[in-house]
Amino acid sequence: MPSCFAQPISFYLFFLVLLLFAPPPSVSNISLSVHNVTLYGEASFGDHSIILTQNLSHCAPFSSRSHSPASSGISRAFYAYPVRFLDPSSNSSASFFCRFSFAILRNPSCPFGDGLAFLITSDTDSFSPVDGYLGLPAPAFGSHESSFVAVEMDTSFDPSFGDINGNHIGIDVNSVYSQASVDAVSRGVDLRSGKQITTWIEYRNAVKLIRVWISYSHIRPASPALVAQIDLSKHFKESMHVGFSASNGKGSAVHIVSHWRFRTFGLLPASISDNDNVREGECSTCLTEDSIIDMDGSESDRQDAGTNTRDMALGLGGLAAFLVSLILILSVASYYLIKNSGQRKMRTEAAPRFQLNKVPTRLSLAEIRAATMGFSKSKIIGEGASATVYQGCLPSGGAVAVKRFDRENRVMNCRCPFTTEFATMVGCLRHKNLVQLQGWCCEGNELLLIYEYMPNGSLDTFLHKSSKSAKFLSWEQRNKVVLGVASALAYLHEECERQIIHRDVKSCNIMLDSEFNAKLGDFGLAEVYEHSCRTRAVTIPAGTMGYLAPEYVYYGVPTTKSDVYSFGVVVLEVATGRLPVDRGGVILVDWVWALWEKGKLISSVDRRLRGQFNEAEMARMLRVGLCCVQADPEKRPTMKEAARILKGEDPVPRLPPRKPTVSIRSVLPEQSKEILTNGGDQSPGFDDLPYMTPKSHFG
Repeated sequence: MPSCFAQPISFYLFFLVLLLFAPPPSVSNISLSVHNVTLYGEASFGDHSIILTQNLSHCAPFSSRSHSPASSGISRAFYAYPVRFLDPSSNSSASFFCRFSFAILRNPSCPFGDGLAFLITSDTDSFSPVDGYLGLPAPAFGSHESSFVAVEMDTSFDPSFGDINGNHIGIDVNSVYSQASVDAVSRGVDLRSGKQITTWIEYRNAVKLIRVWISYSHIRPASPALVAQIDLSKHFKESMHVGFSASNGKGSAVHIVSHWRFRTFGLLPASISDNDNVREGECSTCLTEDSIIDMDGSESDRQDAGTNTRDMALGLGGLAAFLVSLILILSVASYYLIKNSGQRKMRTEAAPRFQLNKVPTRLSLAEIRAATMGFSKSKIIGEGASATVYQGCLPSGGAVAVKRFDRENRVMNCRCPFTTEFATMVGCLRHKNLVQLQGWCCEGNELLLIYEYMPNGSLDTFLHKSSKSAKFLSWEQRNKVVLGVASALAYLHEECERQIIHRDVKSCNIMLDSEFNAKLGDFGLAEVYEHSCRTRAVTIPAGTMGYLAPEYVYYGVPTTKSDVYSFGVVVLEVATGRLPVDRGGVILVDWVWALWEKGKLISSVDRRLRGQFNEAEMARMLRVGLCCVQADPEKRPTMKEAARILKGEDPVPRLPPRKPTVSIRSVLPEQSKEILTNGGDQSPGFDDLPYMTPKSHFG
């Protein structure tokens, strides 16, 4: 047997024997125990979860309840050991990240309970002196001996405490009056549904920003449900306790928590200044759960006083890992014993580990620097508001496009383009008309995404280059481009597992491969929603003027129909060869509508085509473009309908004889209107963030 296989076989057999004769994993690795979680009140351990409250057999009158935590439906669960949040010697405070799943199961014969809260407190024994109120600590009622921060999932409506409704998320600091809150239903999640809901909470001390994501899925949404600029460091003490609190108050419900992880990071030793802490400015995607170390609270972990990280996990992890590892090791050992040297080539350290068109791979900064010649200016092939794109060549010989995100943008803008684009693309969106993500790098203070290389660049360079020697697209190529973009958007809107609104459809974000197939890219502004979500978040209108739907600019609510409008502008741009807004200020949409009104629509066609096009197909393309840019979003087709019309499979809808006047009306459902006035993304400091597109006014 060749020597190259001797070491792997002995290695795997060693671990096989070790596992076969080793004792099974301890109980503390399999599920929660009293050794690492302390329970208060009615709380108990369930099936790999914490059951915070119990259903009442009957709903007792509120006045008949005593003020003890056990009898008032107040329950808590805390990690048994304090977590370090403040370093007095360096005057630095920790940032933190938390993920957990929960479900609230109601007793049908009673009103809902108060809800539950993720809680960070300096005093685990401080309860509210009255019934309910999620069991928050005494500072909520006037005592200032302790301090707490809570993110509440409130299912009880009490106007006296400033609640916006009985189904909201709120951020509380030393008070039951939330400093920011948002209607949960408007973010696509019903806290009262009884379904398991996953929540992600992140606080970045460098920018004093707390963000909360919420979803029925275990995949974190691209956009947070709640953003608030609050300096939590003023409320942190050196050691705090982390856990959950729930109460039933006048109602009855079972509050269940599972799959809990918590992590602190960013504490500085006394010798390091704030300016040296480069990790504080990074976007949250770099700290994905893959990099978190699960800790079961063993004695050796607790004795490490110098650590800045303390992670907790709930669930059937240890036993499953043991069984899976055993099976995998047996399989690998068998494989190597059966195979001989002639059936497999020896791998060397120099062999490339990166292959194109595979699942995105994490690359080192050294690999990317080598591929781009140290981010040489000669390798720049594109520049945008938030990133610079370099052409690179990997050791495997594959050409790639490296998107390097601007350092200042990631700190100034709470909606980090890298985070949004990575979260959207890393789910392996696979469609022939989408630019494919090949890898990423998050190292030091660099944030990089690696895409497949498009040799023909972007669509706008073919449409708007002034050079006489510049190539221009033939009619056949233009038709193929439009159909490709329509197919990509139809996929994002209707065929993805989650609906994706691109928000920045324009010609410079449409790339062309060697055969002039169109591929839509740049998902830095994308919004991701569950298909069941019927509401849309109010955002800062972002994109490029000339492509933005009027109702989106006015209300800041992205919809699939705002993407359709942008697509319509691209269609007109491709057919006419004109800019969306030319150097003289002429708006392409208005110009084409004027020709339609005069019955001269076909005269808008790009003169460089010199009449070499199918007139019927060109007329159809122009009319589809006008259908997509109608002022009323309800009259615009869906992307799937637009694609069918472009192919001639469906007739073109009738257009009005004149351009309709712009009439802005709310696209928010009634239950979402409080977003405009209560919390949501309109948190303190939100108006100070960069406005990413010129403000416009509509009559």
